[in-house]
Amino acid sequence: MSQTLPSATGTTTGGTPKKAALASFLGSAVEYYDFFIFGSAAALIFPHVFFPDADTNAAIMSFATFGFAYIARPIGAVVLGHFGDRIGRRKVLMFTLLLMGASTFVIGCLPDFKTVGWWAPVLLVLARLCQGFSAAGEQAGASSMTLEHAPDNRRSFFTSWTLTGTQGGQILAALVFIPVLALPDDIKYSIGWRIPFWLSAVVVLVAFFIRRTLHEPPAFEEARKTAQISKLPVADLLKGHWRDVLRVIACAFIAAVSTVFGTLAISYAKNVAGVDGTTTLWLVVGANFMALGTQPLFGMLADKIGRKPVFIYGALSSAALTPVFLLSLESGNVPLMFLTAIAFFSFGYAAANAVWPSFYAEMFSTNVRFSGLAIGTQLGFLMAGFAPAIVAAMGGIQPGGWVQISIFTAVICLIATIAALTAKETFKVPTKQLGVK
Repeated sequence: MSQTLPSATGTTTGGTPKKAALASFLGSAVEYYDFFIFGSAAALIFPHVFFPDADTNAAIMSFATFGFAYIARPIGAVVLGHFGDRIGRRKVLMFTLLLMGASTFVIGCLPDFKTVGWWAPVLLVLARLCQGFSAAGEQAGASSMTLEHAPDNRRSFFTSWTLTGTQGGQILAALVFIPVLALPDDIKYSIGWRIPFWLSAVVVLVAFFIRRTLHEPPAFEEARKTAQISKLPVADLLKGHWRDVLRVIACAFIAAVSTVFGTLAISYAKNVAGVDGTTTLWLVVGANFMALGTQPLFGMLADKIGRKPVFIYGALSSAALTPVFLLSLESGNVPLMFLTAIAFFSFGYAAANAVWPSFYAEMFSTNVRFSGLAIGTQLGFLMAGFAPAIVAAMGGIQPGGWVQISIFTAVICLIATIAALTAKETFKVPTKQLGVK
């Protein structure tokens, strides 16, 4: 294993940033393929399959099953963060990949409400909890590993591929789900919806064989060789970085924008604007496809001007463009819907989404980075998980609901912005000195 050495330009060598970025991209693609097909199914399929009546109450309960994964995430963050900082990033990331794939495959095998009654949603929630436990370690571990492999002056660019993988996963999931929606109802609600969940096994296998060849990042290996590995990472985290954990929690509220766009807006478009599910899924595909290109660019920009301005721009533009996007859904003008979806997601939210892996991870030192990133983000992501159910209960998927959705989004974006303003700018800090108090 090669050592990490400072170069003459102030960057580091010895890592394999491209390979780490690819492994992180694929891992995130698996996670968000699984999460997006669940979110799409929660909006369009599950009220018919797992509940007695496909009405507004069924929609709210279905969105709640989506949110249950975010209950398991903080628990998974503590457990997986501990082992990620103790035994290594790679081993934990292999585990999270397999658990996510297995739990998603199982969802595709569950009996419906007509077969087992209320046991159907109970089993769905249990499988969803396993998804959430897995997801708690995936992005934190992938971001930590990629950042620690990357040269100092390109950390944001390389770690942006972790979140760009989420776009790849969402695109793949939408493309798989679109033909399912075109099936006759008797096939769609029986076996058709299950196929995307079963196909997750293929994505998992591809990511598994690539990730298994990746070694631990140089920064972690150096910490292990110099006996700097923490025995109780969570305890050390709360002792030395509790302010940073709180800061990440508040900043991570921004992730609710993604669930508003990818899950809640689908339901709003269908129930209020009369937009068919296929069109809304194509909106998601188009916006995420554009984000494949814009997110690395935002990552590069953050390496030039800093993490904070790019993140704050992403948060404020998301707040401003949410009502524009929602009102375009009511217009019936499909080209306008695509234009506003791309502006909102690919040129607004994508800025914050691309930068947060480096922005948050750089607040912590190597010995507690996995734990700090996992715990902080997963507690903040609770807002994202329950955003659809909260806003639906507020009337967000009823006529005029664009107001509630827009206000909700503006509030969470403002919270994230204020928290980001309190953070230190770290884009010029060498990796070895990150998080040093």
